[in-house]
Order: sequence, then structure tokens, then C-alpha cells
Amino acid sequence: MEHALPGQTRGLHPVRGALPAEAAGRGVAAMAAEQRRELGRLSALAVYRRVAGPGRMERRRRGAPLPAGRKRAKARPRRDRAGGGGSEPETPPQQPPPAAPPSRVELPAEAPVELRPGAAAAGPDAKPRGGPAAMPGGPRQAGGDGGGVSELLRRLARLEDSRQRAAELFRWLLAPVAPAEFLGRHWERAPLLVRRGDPGYYAGLFSTADFDAALRRGEVHFGTHLDVTSYAEGVRETHNPSGRALPAVVWDFYQNGCSLRLLCPQAFSPTVWHFLSILQEQFGSMAGANTYLTPPNTQGFAPHYDDIEAFVLQLEGKKHWRVYSPRTDAEVLPQFSSANLTQAELGEPVLETVLEAGDLLYFPRGFIHQGNCLPDAHSLHITVSSYQRNSWGDFLEKLLPAALQMALEEDVEFRRGLPMDYLRYMGVANSDTVDARRTAFVEKVQSLIKKLVDYAPIDAAVDQRAKSFLHDCLPPVLTQSEKVQSVYGFPAQWQDGGPCNVDILITKDTEVRLLRHGIVRLCNEESGVMLYYTTENSRVYHKEEPKFFELDPEYTDSIEFLLSSYPNHVSVDNLPCETLEEKISLATLLFEKGILITKKPLAQV
Repeated sequence: MEHALPGQTRGLHPVRGALPAEAAGRGVAAMAAEQRRELGRLSALAVYRRVAGPGRMERRRRGAPLPAGRKRAKARPRRDRAGGGGSEPETPPQQPPPAAPPSRVELPAEAPVELRPGAAAAGPDAKPRGGPAAMPGGPRQAGGDGGGVSELLRRLARLEDSRQRAAELFRWLLAPVAPAEFLGRHWERAPLLVRRGDPGYYAGLFSTADFDAALRRGEVHFGTHLDVTSYAEGVRETHNPSGRALPAVVWDFYQNGCSLRLLCPQAFSPTVWHFLSILQEQFGSMAGANTYLTPPNTQGFAPHYDDIEAFVLQLEGKKHWRVYSPRTDAEVLPQFSSANLTQAELGEPVLETVLEAGDLLYFPRGFIHQGNCLPDAHSLHITVSSYQRNSWGDFLEKLLPAALQMALEEDVEFRRGLPMDYLRYMGVANSDTVDARRTAFVEKVQSLIKKLVDYAPIDAAVDQRAKSFLHDCLPPVLTQSEKVQSVYGFPAQWQDGGPCNVDILITKDTEVRLLRHGIVRLCNEESGVMLYYTTENSRVYHKEEPKFFELDPEYTDSIEFLLSSYPNHVSVDNLPCETLEEKISLATLLFEKGILITKKPLAQV
């Protein structure tokens, strides 16, 4: 699935004509169908094509130059994003995928895996290539206690530790595959197909009714939140008008064969927001999502690969999927998504299946994929994505410039001048020249690079990555008990002509803890010690600037104490500050920012 914001163009929506008189007495749907056939009624799509013209239809492959005035979409799993994004008690394997011939990266023999309830082999609707193993597991084995996503989130809320909540949600997402098995055999390596035979597994996460409700609230805008797409005869098009996405226009596009991609379902669905806000702590990288609603017998997107780890959750209907291995070593775990590909560029799929409600399909970044609807059903799925730009190489992009700067400041060897004559014997034109000066030059460069490791501020670079992650994060969703124990449930209000219940009375005996383990990060920067936090982030990706405040250095031990004590409560008096006044001052500040909650509500209504 593509993770991009498209350009925006303007279309018109026609006024519907009257039904023919001879259609009186028949059903509205039948009359509308007949009118469409006999009178060739203009649809929003037809009018868009007529007004915009082929020059304004988005036929470009991704990455092609944009006309003036159009916006380039960012290919990042969106939660408005993305991406992305996505953390970990269990560490993903760091080994590279298995070696492959230059023209094609082969799958490991054991993958992909199809999981079918009670079955020993794949059925006719799933045709994995490459020697898949079959694993048993019934729907209740996979789904735990049942009750859908709403019941799952209620059960997770009873867990005190946010890291445990994240791990349990990840386990539920993969069930019946164990997380350790998934990380060892599939993560960044090979697709995984889980067929649960349980249409209600994802019940309550998101639905077409939720989609329709968001449209009716008038909150969805074309391009910003919603893409209208089609893919036919090898041509991928985006048909976005400008402005608000009103139901009459959106559903007319859908009725005429267009797919609908909601770029930021977490902005409109509290359940998706809650789901992703927990999962992001498991990945340590932004967890984003898009939803895709596709009419029967259509396809909305061209074949392509993405730069994210993708988990496709089939919510309604069914969809036919084909997944292909990366074609070259350069496409294994790519940094960026591909342009739209043609069918001739694909080869044979390594996995072909029909996803039904309750099923899961995972594929790593770099695996080409395409999905189309069968004639007898629509499809609604949500793609949960993570790990965009979260590789060792991305980390080194932060680390190496900082290491070089420190080396230049502290080691005179890095500041010595280059040889006066090095241009005469170095460079591509001299690469085949046998010259002792060349050998000495190369050895000097290698020696300096080895010394550079000693100056690498690894922990500081990790903190900078963490700072970026906290900006990407969704804000936490509070349980009812957490709310009454936090500033968000504090009963301050205007009453009887003035404010009341305003004073936050924290004492030395007040017991406190962090709201979540992953909501703060201490960063030692040039201007001072900064505490970054997520509680004031937006549900829309980067709508808010990074949230932080400067902290006096003597308070850093207290932040570390709160982190190490989590999820246990500690009394304010135990914070390692010098004076009681400082302890209360710090606790009050953190409480007001939503970072701390108390064991008991501070005030009763």
C-alpha cells in the first residue's frame, strides 16, 4: 500500500437529474442503476475527468516532477504517520536476509507461513510459494478471550506497566504465532500470513460505519486526509477534488469504482488512536496507519514496495493479494518506497492469497505487493506500519557527523592539513596508478576512521533519535482511573462566579509515578538539559512542535529515579532532590504536564 499524500486538484459534483417516469414504483437502487445505464448519468469521477482533463490527472509514477502548485506527498506510513512510527522489549534480529542471486532475493525456505485454523495445509485460496510450513490454531486460540478490539483494550488497561501492555498487544496482533518466532523467522525477512477463520477478531477497531461517520462530521478533507484512487489498464490515478470530503461526493466516487484511502484514521477514531498509542511503545518507532476501502472487482493501487514494515489487518470483506520478493539486493529493506511498477516488472509472486475478515498479512519493506477486490465483495483493511527510517544506517547518519565534530575539536590529527600534492595522485583518474603516496594516503584515511570510533557519542545520538521518536508519537490514551489520577481529571472549573478546585496540593507524602514508561526522554544539549515528552502531542502527525522544557541539572537524578521505579508509585519525599521544596516543585510541574499521575486523586469533586 502506498503511504503518500497526493497532489490536490479541483473537481465538480453534478446535480442529480430526476428519475424517468417509467421507473416509478421500482426500488431506488434499481432505478438509479437503470438511469446510470440508459442516461449515462455523470458521476463525480466523470465530471472530474471532464473538468481536470488528462493533464491534471495524477498519472505520474511516484517520484516524478510535480507541476507548479502541486504538493508532493511524503511516502511515510501516515498517522495523520507512518511512521512510523514504530519499539521493543524483544529485539528484532539484526542479521541481513539470506544471500540471493544478483537479480533476485530469494525467500528463506520456511517462509511465508500460512496459519489456518485446524488445517494442515493451505487451501485453494492461498498459494504460497517457496515451501511454506503449515501451523494449526483455531480462532479462539488466536484471539484469546474474544470480544474484539474493545474488549482487548479493556483487558490491557488493567495492566499497570505500559511496556507490558505493548508486548501483549503485539502478541495479540500476531497470534497464534509467538512474537519470538515472528522476530526470528519473519521480521525484515519474509512475509507472514495468518488465516484465523474469525471474522470478529478485529471487531470494533474500524469499520465502514466509522468511515461514514467521519465523513458526516465534516472533518475529512481531500488530499489532507483522504485519497480517491484507481488503477486500471496499468494506469494509477488519484482523483482528489479540493476541499471537504462530503459523503455524497465520496460515495459517488466509490460507486464508480474508486478506492478510498483514509490517511489518518487515528485522527477520527479513538479506538485506532488507542491501539496505535500502545503499539508504538513496542516498536520504539512510530506506529502509523492508513485504511483502504475498495469496491468489488477493482484495484486502487499499482504494484510497488514501501519503506515500512506493513501489517495488513482485514476488517471487512475480502481481498486478493500478491506479494513478490525484492528483485535485487538494493531493494532489500530499502530506505525509500518505490515508484509504481508495471506487471511486466514483477515476476512470480512468493505469496498469493485471499484475505478475509480477521486475517493478517505481514510483509517487510522492499517486498512488492498489490491487492485487488474480487467481484463478490468489497474490502476494508487497515495497514499498521512502522520502522520507517529506523535502520542502523539512519542511526549512523546522526552519530558520525557528531563523532567527526568531536574528533576535530579534541584530536589534532584530524586538523592537520592534507598533503600539498595529493590531487596529483588521488582521484578516480589515478585509481589504477601504483604509487606509494596513494598507499600512504589510503592508510591514513583508514587510520582516522578507526580513531573516529573513540569519539562517537553513541548514547547522545540515541537520545537524539529518541527525541525524534517522541515527536512522532501519538499522545497516550488514558484509562478512566488514570484520568482521575491525572491533571486531565482534576476538577478545576468555573462555578458560582469564579474558579474553584484550582489548587494542586502535592505534599511530601503524595505517591506518584510516570503515566507511561515511554513518554519522556532526557537529552543533554548545548543549551542545557531538556526533557521531551509526548502528553501534549497531536493525533495528527507533527501538527504540534516537539514538546519539551529545560530542566535544572540537579533534577535529572529524579527523572531517572521515576523511570527506574516505574510502574511502582513513589512518595514525593523520596525524589532525590536536595530540598523538600524542590521535590514538590518538580512533582507539581510534571503533574501539570500530564507526565505524572498520583496513586489517589488529589481532589474529590
